Amino acid sequence: MFGAGNSQPQNYNHQNIWTKPFILAIIIVIILGIISMFTGVYDLRGHEDGMEMFFITRIPRTASLMLTGAAMAMSGLVMQLITQNRLVEPTTTGTIEWAGLGLIFVYLLFPAPSLVLRMTGAIIFSFIGTMVFFLFLRSVKLRSSLIVPIIGIMLGSVVSAISTFVGLIFQMTQNIETWFIGSFASIQTGRYEFLWLIILVTFLIFIYADRLTLASLGEDVTTSLGVNYNKIVLIGTALIAFAVGTVAAVIGNLPFLGLIVPNIISMFRGDDLRSNLPWVCVVGMGTLTAADLISRTIISPFEVPVSLILGTVGAVVFIVILLRRRRLG
Repeated sequence: MFGAGNSQPQNYNHQNIWTKPFILAIIIVIILGIISMFTGVYDLRGHEDGMEMFFITRIPRTASLMLTGAAMAMSGLVMQLITQNRLVEPTTTGTIEWAGLGLIFVYLLFPAPSLVLRMTGAIIFSFIGTMVFFLFLRSVKLRSSLIVPIIGIMLGSVVSAISTFVGLIFQMTQNIETWFIGSFASIQTGRYEFLWLIILVTFLIFIYADRLTLASLGEDVTTSLGVNYNKIVLIGTALIAFAVGTVAAVIGNLPFLGLIVPNIISMFRGDDLRSNLPWVCVVGMGTLTAADLISRTIISPFEVPVSLILGTVGAVVFIVILLRRRRLG
């Protein structure tokens, strides 16, 4: 009944994805990607190994920007649907801090961990942390739009403090600082390939899109329509943890991207996950690529961490959303 009842909307959404604005958005992202590939301190034309460096550093960096932008934007969108709150994303729920704690524990157990081990630790702790957040949320009676992110930020601060304490005790502060930077400067061939797994996450989110959209209506409505609410929340949490953990292990901390993009898209297109997902991916790619271009050029030849640009813009967007909600009552 669920599949049959949604066949018509699915076709409708499919027909409306390839609109002129969406094609224009794709073209803009492609242009940003091309600019990214030819932006950098190293002179590709002035050196004999310029073309080799182009394939070793520039293409991997641009691909990482696109994949990471899509991953963090999608994570924010799914998390907002599950929690029914616009102000929620991996940064405001403590998920990213739990991923950092997972990395710390991996470094404790394995002095020189591989990328696979770091990813595994970050994904497991991201999943645990997100589930802990949901458990806290269930015990809170007052579920206003502000209380939910405040709980997440407080929880994330506690986890971050634990990570810092463990790092100081075991002299691992350098690893923590590197993770908090959230920069693409070190990306090159052999250090980013696991980000391609984000395509699998995108595919799975698209498969469960209708059920995740139903979950945004609440447990009672979802159950009455014959869908297991807890199962969908668990699947959504697992997908979020996988995406955030992968990004945390490869890139580091990227704040507010999952807040900025889904809110902008929802403002214009509503809350349907299936029709919004392509938009969220494309705009997430463009936003992160643009932020990285600013980080590379604002004080060239030096580079500002892209997390600083995202944090600044994200904080402004966060305040604007709060003021807008207050104005609308």
